[in-house]
Parts: sequence; C-alpha cells; structure tokens
Amino acid sequence: MASVHTISEVHLLPVIQQMLEQFPFEILGFHADNGSEYINHRVAQMLDKLRIEFTRSRPRRSNDNGLAETRNGAVVRKAFGYEHIPRRHAGRFNTFCREYLNPFLSFHRPCLYATELADPKKPGRIKRVYRPRDAMTPLDKQASLPEAASFLRPGITLEDLHAQARALTDIQAAEELNAARAALFRRVPARTA
Repeated sequence: MASVHTISEVHLLPVIQQMLEQFPFEILGFHADNGSEYINHRVAQMLDKLRIEFTRSRPRRSNDNGLAETRNGAVVRKAFGYEHIPRRHAGRFNTFCREYLNPFLSFHRPCLYATELADPKKPGRIKRVYRPRDAMTPLDKQASLPEAASFLRPGITLEDLHAQARALTDIQAAEELNAARAALFRRVPARTA
C-alpha cells in the first residue's frame, strides 16, 4: 500500500516503483483500473522495462477489481478510516505504509487461503472452502509453495524474510503499528464540521 499527493502519473510513477521494490518476489503482472494515472506511456514503459504484464479492468465493472475492493474495506478503511486525507500529508501516510503497515500485512497479519475440494453435490465442480486452520501470513504462504525460493528477487532469501518477520512478535508488530498510526493521526488533525 502507498499514498500519493495526487492521482496523476507524475506522483504515481515513483510510488509504483517504490512498491515494486518493496515486494521480495518477482512481479509478473500489474492489474489496474482504467484511470489515466495508470493508462499512459510512462507507466507502460516502466512495466515493459521490468517485463511485467499489464492488464486493466473493463469499464464500469467493479467486480474486475474484487481483490482491490476487498482490500480497501478490510485494510485501508480499517487503518485510515473514511475521512479525506489532505494531500499535504500524503508523504507521511506513504512513509507509514512503507515502514509499518506493509511489513505488518506481509509478516504478521494472517489471511485465509482457500482450499479447493471436490463439490459432493455437483460432480466435476470445485468448491473453495476457507477454514481457520488454513490461515497464514503472506510470507508463510509464499514459503509453503513448491520451489518458493525460485520466485524471489535476486539477493533475497526466505531465511532473510523469516528473520525480518521474527524481529518482532505479532503482538509487538501490532502495538508498533498502532503507536505509529496514533502518532500519524496526531500530526494530521481530523476535519472539523
């Protein structure tokens, strides 16, 4: 996650580069909505240079970005609320995301991953079931994949990522995140009616 001053290619391009560098694995695809901040020559050149496939949503089809819409509700709104954030504070929010929120989401926040089972009521169909025992962090999910290390960027190892995750317990990471969020919102006063 990241924050930008304005939704324009001038501000978005450096943030996209920053986000791509923050991922420990090779990025193969980039999916965006139809906003002009994404659909332009500069973003296309950057993604081509990195050999990242670019796909976009169909116009007026919010279901095409179900993952992004879910993340907005489950992560963004929970972390930042529904208030408008003045653009002069975008840098602070971006720093918060890079230093606290993104590491917390990657290393300490469990997610449910679907298990695919044969549907007993409909032969030949696959049913996706989300069970609490299948909850794991994105790092744990990455590590559970066959040949997981082959997907990492050069110079990054699973051992390094696990060491980074073990630097704080889940509780310590949550407390650090909450303290940083409280400090952030003390500097960004709530809008008065």
